Amino acid sequence: MAADEQTLSETARIARAALANVAPEPGVAKPDPIMTAEGVRRSFGGITAVDVERVEIQRGSITALIGPNGAGKTTFFNLMTAFDTPDTGKWWFDGKDLEGVQAHKTADMGMVRTFQLTKSLTKMSVIENMKLGATGQKGEKWWNGLLPFTWMAQEREIEARADALLARFKLDHMRNEYAGTLSGGQRKLLEMSRALMTNPKLVMLDEPMAGVNPALKQSLNQHIKGLRDEGMTVLFVEHDMDMVHDISDWVIVMAEGMIIAEGTPDQISSNPAVIDAYLGAHQGKSLLEDM
Repeated sequence: MAADEQTLSETARIARAALANVAPEPGVAKPDPIMTAEGVRRSFGGITAVDVERVEIQRGSITALIGPNGAGKTTFFNLMTAFDTPDTGKWWFDGKDLEGVQAHKTADMGMVRTFQLTKSLTKMSVIENMKLGATGQKGEKWWNGLLPFTWMAQEREIEARADALLARFKLDHMRNEYAGTLSGGQRKLLEMSRALMTNPKLVMLDEPMAGVNPALKQSLNQHIKGLRDEGMTVLFVEHDMDMVHDISDWVIVMAEGMIIAEGTPDQISSNPAVIDAYLGAHQGKSLLEDM
């Protein structure tokens, strides 16, 4: 079931109130979209992986992107974050046209993502992985590298922020260990915390619960809610419908590359088009009951 209204934070109440009068229709306009995609298509050979007429992501909310395997969710993430290029279409982030913008530039602009398979650098320590996530580092320019006084103060600030995030995600005890020694769940936490080193406006999480044990799932749920409480927007891909109901303000459903439904978790769970996409036939039950 959806989260108990009595337990919602104030930011969650605001996010849900902003979406309360939005019609549960594919491609529906949102009151304050932080990201918009229009006419975005991507094909591989004769297969159309993504064919999105229009979709908007509401600022300050937690939006789940769900759909059967092969629906095009990860490909859509790749297109929005410049890890792939669409055949056609336009997309904007925070009012800025992203066509032709490189992946590292989207992070500088405030849009970051994680991956289904974690991307930690296993032969570097946890703290070194964290520090790599910070943007605008003066020491990255070779001429500044010769003059430590130009970047040492910033380096200390970056390390302090990294340590604070490691403590928040309960990874501080692994600070100096190789990232390769972390468990699968800990790597998920490291990737999420490293993404926050950029001070993002929009955090895109690709299957954050995949391969995570039940105890850590609850911790990750709370961390994702915490991102919204701090004013960030979250868009995440997930198959765990209990999690979707627990933390989502809005749900977008993809099937065969297209957006087939949008709405609140309760609206989506009883939507016949969504049930058909998952089960192949409408059986008169809610999606949550059948998953």
